[in-house]
This record gives sequence, structure tokens and C-alpha cells, in this order.
Amino acid sequence: MKAMVIEEFGGPEVFVEREVETPEPQAGQVRIRVVASSVNPIETKIRSGFVRSGPEMPAILNGDVAGIVDKVGPGVSRFAEGDAVFGCAGGVKGWQGALADFMVADERLLAKHTPKMAVPLEQCAALPLVFLTAWTALADRAALTEGEQVLIHAGSGGVGHVAVQIARHLGARVATTVSTEEKAQLAESLGADDIIYYRDESVEHYVSRLTGGRGFDLVFDTVGGDNLDRAIEATGISRRLCSINTRSTHDLSQLHAKNLSLHVIFRSVPLLHGIGMDDQPRLLDALAAMLENHAVKPLLDSKTFTFGDISAAHQRLEAGEATGKILLLR
Repeated sequence: MKAMVIEEFGGPEVFVEREVETPEPQAGQVRIRVVASSVNPIETKIRSGFVRSGPEMPAILNGDVAGIVDKVGPGVSRFAEGDAVFGCAGGVKGWQGALADFMVADERLLAKHTPKMAVPLEQCAALPLVFLTAWTALADRAALTEGEQVLIHAGSGGVGHVAVQIARHLGARVATTVSTEEKAQLAESLGADDIIYYRDESVEHYVSRLTGGRGFDLVFDTVGGDNLDRAIEATGISRRLCSINTRSTHDLSQLHAKNLSLHVIFRSVPLLHGIGMDDQPRLLDALAAMLENHAVKPLLDSKTFTFGDISAAHQRLEAGEATGKILLLR
């Protein structure tokens, strides 16, 4: 089969097309004829060598996948040949990614696409990793409840735009940070109640304006770096803070002074360490239910790429030119 691989760490140009062996499904696995994938920031970090958790070289990246089951291994009970499926199922150490004609995946990491879903199969490839990340943060780790005030940083970003929809689904009042009026309109269309233009308004000002100075019940930092400090500032005393990007150094004295709970979300842990694999069907069922109820949809970037154009897709993401998720079609 054909695959886009990296044979060394480096810039987006390191992707090359190669003929590789077609994988065979083992016990509990299915083989997927890949239709689509999408780009996540973790893949740019693996490609560059910043995060050393990718498959062995030559490495086939990308966890998000959508496609058709063409073969099942022994003991598979959730799927049959011909089923349309999607999930986040590889692209890290020990697991082949989706940038290939075929991908083998553990059946626990996949959901079935059904006629009730308004989102086409190929577009579902833009949802798994960002949904699993946001759901784990908001619903599981932080236990967001109806009526609480949540601040989601970067509400038109990859994880952020899904987090806005999940928070709205859970009954929270949703505030989000954006940089432009266009992104504000997108966030509002997804369910954001309160808009913060972070370049124009200080944390102190919007905390006063939106919470009366009390601070948010939950802050979800999807940006990292210096933004984590602003997230700590915006969180109310004895409340919760979630982050998906903590590969940086910070003064945690305010975290202590405000008695905050910090939840760090790294969605590659089940694949990398096998911890929580049996819990993945529950999370994917939540995604499938929201799709069937038309309660979540992907925000897709204006540019779609083929697998052969993966280098250009990485360049666009790293340049900060994408809004929402970049979809890849095989």
C-alpha cells in the first residue's frame, strides 16, 4: 500500500511517499480502508522531533481516521466488514497512523458512522482527537455541571471549537477568547454566550465584566505557554483549571494561593501506555450520541488537502493560518 511517511525529524518537507507492507489485523483489531484524516498540533510536534512519542521510522503519522472496515481480526465484536467507522486510533509509538491506504486499529478506539449523523463520514475524521480531549477535560476530569461559568480559550481553534459545543451541551454558560470579529461570529454560532477579544481586554477586566470579579468556575486552556498564567488568573478561588499544553515552566504560587485544581489532559496516554483503553468506547459513544443529536459539528478550515499534500497542511497549521481543523482526504 502507499503511505506518506517521515524517515527523519524535521520540517514539513520531510514527508515522502513510500510503498509499505499492508498491515493485517490481529485479535481485537480491524483493518480500515482509509477515506480521510485530519491534522492536529501533536503531529507537527512528533514530525519535528519535539515530542518523541511517534511510531518507529519510517513513521506513518496521524491518529484521526475515517474509513470503511475491510477486514476484521479474531474476537472482534463491535464491527463487521463494510462498516463505516471513525476514531483516533494510532500515529504514536507502537501504532501505525492514518496517512496510508489502510490502517489497523483496536476496535475499542472506533465509533460507527450512522445515517442519523448529519456530518459526512470524511468530515468525522476532524472530530475524534479534539472531541476526546475536550470531553475528557470538561465532562470527566472537571465534571462541568449545568449553570456553571466556563472560559474556553481559543473558541475557534481545533480543541476549542468542540469544547464550546460540549460545554453548551452540558448546560454551562460559555465564554471564549478570540482574536477577530470573524472568529467571534464562528464561536457564537457554535454556542458561545460571551466573547472576549483577548488582545483588547485584560484578564482582570473580563473577569470583572463577566463574573463580577469572582472568577470562572472552570477555565480550559487550549493554548499553553504564557496563556496558562492568564488562565490561572481567570479561575475562581477553589475552582478548576484544565490545560492540554503544559510543556513549559510557570510560577504556580497563584495556583496554590487560590486553592485551584489543575487537570492536564494528554490524550495519547491510552495508546502509549494502554491505560484506559477499555474506557474509550464510552467516550466514543458520547461523540456518536452528540453527532446523532446534531449537537456537535466540526469547524473545518477553508482549505482541504490530500494525503500527498500533507507537507503543505503542516505548513498552514504551523503558520497559524488555519481556523478550526484541517481535513485530509486520501
